[in-house]
Amino acid sequence: MLEPLAPFCIYIDADACPKLVKEVVFKAAIRQRVTVWLVANRVLATPKIRWIHAVVVESGPDQADAYIIEKVQQNDLAVTADIPLAAQVLAKGAIAIDHRGREFTQANIHDLLAMRDLSTDLREAQIQTSGPKALGLKDKEAFANALNRCMTRLLNRSSAKNKQAT
Repeated sequence: MLEPLAPFCIYIDADACPKLVKEVVFKAAIRQRVTVWLVANRVLATPKIRWIHAVVVESGPDQADAYIIEKVQQNDLAVTADIPLAAQVLAKGAIAIDHRGREFTQANIHDLLAMRDLSTDLREAQIQTSGPKALGLKDKEAFANALNRCMTRLLNRSSAKNKQAT
């Protein structure tokens, strides 16, 4: 039986993750044999592949986030639209991308957190802000491209590390 080969895992903050994003991850994970962990506070359907797992956490704010932060390791990849979670993933040396293919980096995370906080303050002051638009085919393509770039980078890091070890 085939086992995962990739030296990294993908963690998906799956409670609000769009189906089309999960499908792109599943296809890539099957092709590259990458272990995937979908983390949510409800049961989620997954392909019947031994290295794709669904984890159900307790209901409550940030339970999935806490699980991901506990498990994610340096050189893993997280898929999330949650900017504070992305910041914590980056702090652990992992990579984070959102559903539209934007990569969170040390260079942009502080600005993104500030914008998120501003939007929260405006909503609390009952000033209407527009939410994100629905994902479209361009977003799916951008996500797939970003996922591919990040997975390639992680595979290259692993190859370089293995060459240094020999």
